[in-house]
Amino acid sequence: MKKFTTALTAGVLAIAPIAAMAAGHGDSDDPIVIPIHNWSSQIVMSNVVGQILEEAGNNVEYVTTDSQAVYESVRLGDVTLELEVWEGAFGASFRAALEKGGIVDVGDHNAVTREDWWYPMWTKDACPGLPSWEALNDCAALFATPETGDKGRYLDGPVDWLKHGQERVAALDMNFVVVNAGSAAALWAEIGAAEADKRPVVVFNWTPNFAEAVWPGEFVEFPAWEDGCDKDPAVGPNPDALYDCGNPATGYLKKAAWDGMEEKWPNAYGILENISFTNPQIAEMAKLVDIDELEPEDAAAEWLEANEDVWKTWLN
Repeated sequence: MKKFTTALTAGVLAIAPIAAMAAGHGDSDDPIVIPIHNWSSQIVMSNVVGQILEEAGNNVEYVTTDSQAVYESVRLGDVTLELEVWEGAFGASFRAALEKGGIVDVGDHNAVTREDWWYPMWTKDACPGLPSWEALNDCAALFATPETGDKGRYLDGPVDWLKHGQERVAALDMNFVVVNAGSAAALWAEIGAAEADKRPVVVFNWTPNFAEAVWPGEFVEFPAWEDGCDKDPAVGPNPDALYDCGNPATGYLKKAAWDGMEEKWPNAYGILENISFTNPQIAEMAKLVDIDELEPEDAAAEWLEANEDVWKTWLN
């Protein structure tokens, strides 16, 4: 395992009793399997937690996993835990797995999440009725491109994020064409390319991440989220369609685990229960990769060195 940094020697020594405690509590020598997805904060957070668990005496493996299918993998024990259960993106998959059994809710992070259509502030100068979604729709021609004709272009997240942009456009009869980005990096590239000439642009975005510090902007305000908007057509303004609401404006960010983790790795499970990241901490993790261009394991080591007072409390 790569140690955090030389500067963390004292911290590593301080954790030595934790490793002994882990063995005393009977944590298995089998690896704890941590999934890796396709956005920066999750990748860095997974490495942060993995390095902490290794220093506490556990073996850790990382596997690249689909961000929706991971809940079935956790439920079956093929993956041990999930560190970023975003309510808007993955709530439905998480709830479906909970109903089947085999997966447990290990509590919320302090972070509050939001995921939805978003624009940088220069876009509002061109469409001053924003953040209203009706105003956005009235300004659709501002977002038109050769590939969308006279309709506006909305750049949604990657297909596997299942953001249901097309369903919302249909449900609200919006004059937009939904185009899926290939990656989170493609979303940032779209905003960066539009910045030079202040071209109006609307893309999928979320908080917490680094983008809010780089490009001030706002989320589009759609009809407010109501429970059932994704399952019951009667919920929301269009009685004949799903996804006619915005995503939750104050969504949760949860942790989940295989229901056998507590018995097999009791010390590691206790650490997982204690872990709770804030919005600024998660934004900083993403920045270390997306702006500072560190490799995820190096970003994790740097975050751990800078936040020793935070993560050491999780080891009790």
